[in-house]
Amino acid sequence: MEFLTFSPENDCFSELLDGSDGDEEEILVCGEDLELNPFDGLPYSSRYYRLMKEREELPIWKEKCTFMESLLHNQIVIVSGDAKTGKSSQVPQWCAERCLELQPRGAVVCTQVLRPAAVSLALRVSDQMDVSLGHEVGYSVPFESCCTADTILRYCTDEMLQREMMSTPLLNDYGVIVLDDVHERTVATDALLGLLRDVLLARAELRLVLLTAPHMARELQDFCGGVPMIRVQSRHCAEVVYSCSTHRDPFLAALRLLFELHHAKEKGDIVIFLACEQEIEKAYQMIRQEQSNLNPDLGELIPIPLYPTKQDPTPKPTPDKQKCCKKYRRKVLLTTSFGESLIWIKNVAFVIDVGVERRKVSGENQQQFVKNKLSIKDFAGQGKGNCAVIFLNFLPGKVFCLYPEEFTYKEMKPQIPAKVQESKLTSLVLFLKRMDIAGFAHCDFISSPAPESLMQALEDLDYLAALDNNGNLSEFGIIMSEFPLDPQLSKSLLASCEFECVDEMLTIAAMVTAPSCFLHAPPGTEEIALTCWRRFSHPAGDHFTLINIFNAFKAATKWCRDYFLSCSALSMAEMIRAELVEIMKRIELPISEPDFGSEENLLSIKKALLSGYFMHIARDVDGSGNYLMLTHKQVAQLHPFSSYYNTRRIPEWVLFHEFSISEDNSIRVVSEISPHLFAELVPQYYFSNLPPSESKDILQEVINHLARVSATKEEQETINDSKKNEEFPQTPTEQGCVIQ
Repeated sequence: MEFLTFSPENDCFSELLDGSDGDEEEILVCGEDLELNPFDGLPYSSRYYRLMKEREELPIWKEKCTFMESLLHNQIVIVSGDAKTGKSSQVPQWCAERCLELQPRGAVVCTQVLRPAAVSLALRVSDQMDVSLGHEVGYSVPFESCCTADTILRYCTDEMLQREMMSTPLLNDYGVIVLDDVHERTVATDALLGLLRDVLLARAELRLVLLTAPHMARELQDFCGGVPMIRVQSRHCAEVVYSCSTHRDPFLAALRLLFELHHAKEKGDIVIFLACEQEIEKAYQMIRQEQSNLNPDLGELIPIPLYPTKQDPTPKPTPDKQKCCKKYRRKVLLTTSFGESLIWIKNVAFVIDVGVERRKVSGENQQQFVKNKLSIKDFAGQGKGNCAVIFLNFLPGKVFCLYPEEFTYKEMKPQIPAKVQESKLTSLVLFLKRMDIAGFAHCDFISSPAPESLMQALEDLDYLAALDNNGNLSEFGIIMSEFPLDPQLSKSLLASCEFECVDEMLTIAAMVTAPSCFLHAPPGTEEIALTCWRRFSHPAGDHFTLINIFNAFKAATKWCRDYFLSCSALSMAEMIRAELVEIMKRIELPISEPDFGSEENLLSIKKALLSGYFMHIARDVDGSGNYLMLTHKQVAQLHPFSSYYNTRRIPEWVLFHEFSISEDNSIRVVSEISPHLFAELVPQYYFSNLPPSESKDILQEVINHLARVSATKEEQETINDSKKNEEFPQTPTEQGCVIQ
């Protein structure tokens, strides 16, 4: 299974998800007076006029005049509408038209929750505007930028705009800021919404446009103070089919229904909303496996996994097969409710919704996954159904809800809870502390974060030495905030400067930030994949194995396929590492020479890792791989991708990068550490706050032993110094300076 890097050079994504055949010929309109594009001064192509007809058919188009008038007279405008009505592509273009007329001309930035959505929108909008991607229209996503200083319309993730505010709090380069998918309630979007209200007070000429689903429009309007709201109506009304009862296994029920629809020979592509990203991968493999058993006369099923949190958007189709196959090809888009913005396809006829969503929440120093029903969202003004329904705006179709209709009203929550009330807030608090330095001491959230989550975040930052005695950012914390990394990873990277293993920690930071480089092996090839991966295995642990893989990586699809590794993930790691190096150079931090492999270097890497991840320590309590975490009573096993998995040697004490309940309570990216090393580097006040446990008692004995050894050593040094002074008494002229 090979994945593409999501980049402009690869048109696989748009080719698969766009309904067009891609055979249009680009020619200029004939005539003496060619209409010129005001954005680049060149004549419009014929494709521009064809796409303009499609744009004018979008539900949002009839609201253009109303929107432009509202934008002229108001600082904030809310646009409410279902997905695929054209909000994300058309509204930013209209804002760019307004900015083009102003002097001085400000740019337009449109935030997206998901990285792939920002890239795909920039591709589509540059095509519609008939301009070059990377010039007039561009995108900026973590560790990748495709724009210039003259770019007038830029799509970016909400985290990227956050980082831009750290250096330019008033966002002076922009005339209009568009926050898209506000209803997704991400931590970054909610923080931007709260801070931008103060920015608007400081910049009267700035405009803020909020794009949201209907269910949140009224709440947003109340929060913003009765600003104008434009409601966009959907074009089609889909037929909603509910199940008679709830299914014991909604996942298998969804796949059974998929094959039934395919056998019925009704034309149209299919979208399946699943509970989590693990189910996306599982469904993708099962559909591919079942493909060989299907009647060829029915045509080909093309499963397309759309991962909301991964950079690998779609599998690459075989070019020859893509062009030569004359049989019917039905696309099956696999995603979660959070991935709705990734879908842009014109001939979806069926939507299957399992009605279950697994979300990551944080509470009392731990993270867990819980099952919650998808939120109810308005559909065609009927106030029923959920996100599955809103995709059928291009043609009438059917939505199959794998739960009873009364379940929608009795059990489903009216809207998605704000992520700021569920997530770990360490990165957010670090950002807000940085904004406090810039004069933004207060952020008015539309939904207040839980006080205990904020206190935990502050405590974590204090453990990481990011705060001073007054609770403000320390100099160390300011440097940490410069890195687009989790604060714990930033701390490890900075600690590597002290332990002289920067080169290796840069690689580790890049590899754990990029998507996992390990591909799920197709059924029947699991043992072959494990054998390939063992070639890179390092006895010190997974962090060191990742260094081996990165150092061996050859940017060739065949090499990666031979070793069951993701070429796009490893290429992404290269990009991340390069940007981290640039940040290190910009803030003048030392970068040590590579020395991977020596015993001293391995110990230094473990010290650097422990400096940031002393809160991620677990102990094998029974010798069989059942790891109990120090911070809470959760028990986890090694992830199958770990180099220790299914080996005779299972380390007792480990440092782990991530803990996931969704994947059978597993810890990922695990390396062995010694209790003595932990005792040497752990902040004492963190250790004293740990809950009582057998593991803590063992570590306390180690700490006591080290303290006794240290005291004995100091005592011996004192005796030696006394003897020296007796043998060589200090004369008055040799006395040191006295500080007054």
